[in-house]
Formats: sequence, C-alpha cells, structure tokens
Amino acid sequence: MTDPGFKPDADDSGERVFIRLGPPPEEPNQFVVEGAPQSYSPEVRARLEVDAKEIIRRYPNKRSALLPLLHLVQSEDSCVTPAGLEFCGEQLDLTGAEVSAVASFYTMYRRCPTGDYLVGVCTNTLCAVMGGDAIFETLKEHLGIGNDETTSDGTITLQHIECNAACDFAPVIMVNWEFFDNQTQESARQLVDALRSGNLPSPTRGAPLCTLRETSRILAGLPDRRPDQGQGGVGEATVAGLRVAKELGMHAPASGEGQ
Repeated sequence: MTDPGFKPDADDSGERVFIRLGPPPEEPNQFVVEGAPQSYSPEVRARLEVDAKEIIRRYPNKRSALLPLLHLVQSEDSCVTPAGLEFCGEQLDLTGAEVSAVASFYTMYRRCPTGDYLVGVCTNTLCAVMGGDAIFETLKEHLGIGNDETTSDGTITLQHIECNAACDFAPVIMVNWEFFDNQTQESARQLVDALRSGNLPSPTRGAPLCTLRETSRILAGLPDRRPDQGQGGVGEATVAGLRVAKELGMHAPASGEGQ
C-alpha cells in the first residue's frame, strides 16, 4: 500500500514512478525460521504456565516479568520462536509487537535454534588484540562452522560476542555465559572438544556448566540447583591496580580537594 501522502516522481519518459514501502521481499521475519513452532501444544502450554505463574507473581506489575518469561520460552525451544512470543504476550497482556520489540533488543535472546553450548568468543578491542580474533578463526576451522552456526551433532553454536566486562582476563570465551578466562588457540580447541565429548570443564569463575536450556530456566528465575564450587569473587587481575595504589599511598581526592 502506498502512503496516501506520497507524491510519485516522474522519470525521463514523464511516467509516474511508485516506490514500494516496507522491508525488501527477501528479508525474513527475525523470529520465523524453518521448523520454529507457531504455537504450543496444550501439554507444553500447561507446563509453561505453571512456571510462568511462579515468575509473574514476584512482580507488582506483571508486565515487568517479560524478560524472565522470554528466558523461560527460550528454555523450551533453545531460542525465541513465534510460539514463545505468543505465549509471553498472552501471559502478560502484551501485543506481539511489544514482546518482539523487547526480545529483538537483547542479544541473550536467541533468534534461531541453538546448540547445547553457546560458545561466544569476545572479539572486542582488547580481547581481539590479545588473541580473540585468532581464537575465533581457529574455532571456526576446528568445528567446521561459521559465526552463529551449530555443529552437526547439535552440541555447539559458535558466535563472536561483544565486551563482557572481563578485559582484565582477556581473551575471554563465554560458554552459556560462564567465563573461561585467559584463553589461547590451543585451550579453546580443548574446551570445545571437552564440551562435545560430554566431559564438561569447570568455568574459571561461576557455577558449573549446564546446557543452554537449563541456563535459560535459571535466568528466568527458576531454582538453580548447581553446587557452589567457590569460584565466585574477583580475581587477582581485577584488583591489581587497587593493590598497587595502596602500596604507593595513592587515594582519590577528598571532597573539595584541588578546587
């Protein structure tokens, strides 16, 4: 449909030229991929509704539960699908446009089916300089897949990611958003090989690894039953500057000092 306020130009022949508005025909809907469910079965819907009610009741305004509900439906499908968008909208009285606008803004919500382990290699400035770009290229060759592609066995999806605020441990790899610090090309190959063999390595920091679907349920706010292995807290690289400042007697200026 042409905008009623649109006034077509004329080409050299004097004929009017109409310009079709809207996305190009070849541009797909970002959440519609082959095989993506359009709706959930009654059994799946009933199961998800139990978890959704538990999540929604924590919020004075139920619309505030949208982010965790998106994680919930991602735990079902390994990505956000038309069925998941519809479910979230129905639970929160939101339109499809409102739900998809939020889901498309945050990169943690996947738009295509994802393997058990989402392996993200930071290629932002510092990680890249420290070897992140080389690690990413090494993993693409080692796994035989490109960016945002999944191995044939469905275990690993590889992607390059932006800064994860771990520059002091560069280069960093994230597996389902758990940190693997100070990586090299060789350690990265060993990491993905361990994931594919089922011999899950322990993250440098954080809780033990679990699958993407399990991680999504935890991010939705449902119980995290992983054991605490004492990997929390900051590392030496993070506090090195503070330690040196104390040794040199350096401190922030007091209020009004230097004015």
